[in-house]
Amino acid sequence: MGEFELIDRFFKRGARHADVGIGDDCAIWTPSPGHQLAFSADMLVEGRHFLSTVNPRDLGHKALAVNLSDLAACGATPRAFLLSLSLPRVDESWLSGFSEGLFELADAHACELIGGDTTRGPLNIAITVMGETPQGQSILRSTAQIGDDIYVSGHLGDARLALEAFRGNLSLPQTAFEQARGRLEGPAPRTALGCAMRGLATAMADVSDGLLGDLGHILKASGVGAQLSVSSLSGLMLTTDAWACPREWMLRCVLSGGDDYELVFTAPQTARDRVAAVALAFGTPVTRIGSIQAGRDLQLLDESGADVPNTFRSFDHFA
Repeated sequence: MGEFELIDRFFKRGARHADVGIGDDCAIWTPSPGHQLAFSADMLVEGRHFLSTVNPRDLGHKALAVNLSDLAACGATPRAFLLSLSLPRVDESWLSGFSEGLFELADAHACELIGGDTTRGPLNIAITVMGETPQGQSILRSTAQIGDDIYVSGHLGDARLALEAFRGNLSLPQTAFEQARGRLEGPAPRTALGCAMRGLATAMADVSDGLLGDLGHILKASGVGAQLSVSSLSGLMLTTDAWACPREWMLRCVLSGGDDYELVFTAPQTARDRVAAVALAFGTPVTRIGSIQAGRDLQLLDESGADVPNTFRSFDHFA
């Protein structure tokens, strides 16, 4: 099977929203009136971002999900994406599963594949995603305000727990392992919640490399500090329902685990009722975990208000 037959069979669809989609040298897209375009790109490399044993359908889902999560963090509605795929060989069964998982999530978010590239080489998946926000309503990292509450959506830490189990660093009961593995291989991008936070959240980021690291991006961009309550973090790991997770592991996974693809955001204290109402409306729990402070430090506080040593380090590809 050649390159263009591969594209036609597994990835080509008729243009739905694009002016020109797959088949020309460039895709052409006209943004909606009164909107700005939002772009993001992510790359998944075998052995670095995913294991060779992952189900290709799950991998197709995750490849797009991690990009949609970036759009969610800016309050952007998904519109279209480009896929660049490096393959060691043509494996029709793998391609079928991968494209099914990819398009299932794409269709759920009305996000259209409009172009890309394929080549022979080590397995590598690169996606560039495009979304829209109403003019001037994008949610940035640089606009957190002193006194704001800090929230996180959904659950944190389970993906890292699954990775540690895969690495043989800990043993999990089967129920807990499958639950954690589902979080690692099938993250749910919070696009609806992110869009609903326009005009409500003052700053936002997606949690891809670990809570402390991604919150740290907000703090640095906004020129502020933060205090986090360690006691508020204890219920964030979903897997604790199936496994009595030791506190040390819980904190490590929740604070610096990564691969969660939840949202960490700030909002005024006066918006607490509205934040709770939005979370309820979109069926996504949010947890208030701390507050924005003057200065540049990020403090972890225990139940008594005493400092907890911050020895946690989020993921960095080159660290």
